[in-house]
Amino acid sequence: MAIMSRPILVLLFGGLLFLSLPAASSDAAPSGPPIRIGGTLALTGPLAPQAISHKILGEIYIEQLNKKNGLLGRPVEYVLLDDQSKPDVTRALYERLVTAEKVDLLIGAFGTASNLSAIAVAQRNQRLLISNTMGVPKLSTYEMHFPTQGLPPDPDRTFMNTVLDGLASTGKPPKTIAIVASKFPSTHFISVGGREVAEKRGVKVVLYLEHEFGTRDFGPIAARVKEANADFLWHGGVGLESRMLLEALKKIDYLPRGHFSIFPASGPLVASPDAKLHFSMTTFEEHPPFTNNPAIAEYVKLFNERAARAGLPYTRVEQQAAIGYSTWQVLEAAVTATKSLDDRVLFKWLKANRPDTIIGKQRFDAPNNFGDDLYLLRQIQDARWIVVWPRELVAPGARLVYPNP
Repeated sequence: MAIMSRPILVLLFGGLLFLSLPAASSDAAPSGPPIRIGGTLALTGPLAPQAISHKILGEIYIEQLNKKNGLLGRPVEYVLLDDQSKPDVTRALYERLVTAEKVDLLIGAFGTASNLSAIAVAQRNQRLLISNTMGVPKLSTYEMHFPTQGLPPDPDRTFMNTVLDGLASTGKPPKTIAIVASKFPSTHFISVGGREVAEKRGVKVVLYLEHEFGTRDFGPIAARVKEANADFLWHGGVGLESRMLLEALKKIDYLPRGHFSIFPASGPLVASPDAKLHFSMTTFEEHPPFTNNPAIAEYVKLFNERAARAGLPYTRVEQQAAIGYSTWQVLEAAVTATKSLDDRVLFKWLKANRPDTIIGKQRFDAPNNFGDDLYLLRQIQDARWIVVWPRELVAPGARLVYPNP
């Protein structure tokens, strides 16, 4: 099987070479009326275990901005509302942010479904929207929406290829795969495409199942997975779904030889003894070479402290804490470069430039403002997430482990 070439090294090291973290400086303190940046997060509901990282990193970013010169010399205020993991609530809250709160700028929600609602409001009001979670690129058709999570236009093709490339590097590639897909928009879209990719690469799909987003009883699904007994289990899961599936598999005394989920709640999964050697996708994990940059190391330190204080089960900077941070970096870069809060001015700058972020340089010139594929394969080892593919970005001294010993 051919290994896909990806521009990761150029993006990572070129993009981070001049990356600077908002930090205290000798600049004059910001003054004047605050610049109000509005958005929602799933602070309650099934997406809350992931969205809490976005709340913490957003608060860190705003604090660091205001310790120097804010934006355009003015202090910054984060107007954050709880969308309860519900797209209809998200839509109503973004309407409120635009009309009643009259925020200066919008920043995206957490989760593809919620961001689709936010995009609809932004488009109706001709407002710029920068988001970090939009996993169905073909649905993101509004020209002033900029996704910053490092996705290419076709994650339904690239994700499965990345996973299979990594597994093939062990010399023991899977011959069969079981695919279980949540109907959450992004994970469903990526799983459907992944099924086609697997079949084209000669991996037999012996089971394909779909379940509703928010499912809590995975017993019947676990029984089907055990019966299929595939070489590898792919779960198009989000939030706590993958942990619950693994727990259900344990109850029937079955451990897949390898298991993967797309966008899990990282902390709860690491804390689960059933998730040892579990695979997932990422753009950043807290180890070299990602942490070699001093600015990144400073952010890591701050996030670790706040996450511990908040009681998070996993206090390290990982996928969610990285893509969320990149969103704020892109927004700051556009405002600083243009010296403007005008949505159309910011839009034009973002289309023409490649801002640096914690996950690499961002570009927005592919279809629907998507760019390069910045996604990597990670695995839980020694109670932490580490990158295990591609080889040049693997954690020092580590290797990809498959199948399960």
